[in-house]
Formats: sequence, structure tokens, C-alpha cells
Amino acid sequence: MAVTVDARGLSCPQPVILARKAIDVGKFPIEVLVDSVTSRENVRRIAEKAGLEVDVQPTDDGFKLILTRA
Repeated sequence: MAVTVDARGLSCPQPVILARKAIDVGKFPIEVLVDSVTSRENVRRIAEKAGLEVDVQPTDDGFKLILTRA
């Protein structure tokens, strides 16, 4: 079962901080919900730097990033 981080409505750097905490816990996959392009790119960048695969899916109210181990 995926861990979900709902960062919609939060401005940076809060989505990145929440995603980083979930990555540090290490339970994958992690779904991160964001509602801005800036948050999407920042979370994607931090996940890729951590060596994770990132699948970005558009949603009705933003984006869902699915983070998995590479």
C-alpha cells in the first residue's frame, strides 16, 4: 500500500519537506499530491537526487508524483 503525502495548497518548501520526510521513512511507493508546477518540479528534483524513480501523473487539481526505488 502506498504512502500518500497530500501537499496540495502548501507553498514551497513545505511540499519538499513533507516528501523528504516520507522518503527518509523508506516505505515505498510514495504518492505525493501537489497543485503547482513549482512544487511538482521541486519534489521531482529532490526524489531524483535521492536515487528514486518518479512517475508524474496529471490530476484534476494538480499532479500526483509516484516515487519508487530505482
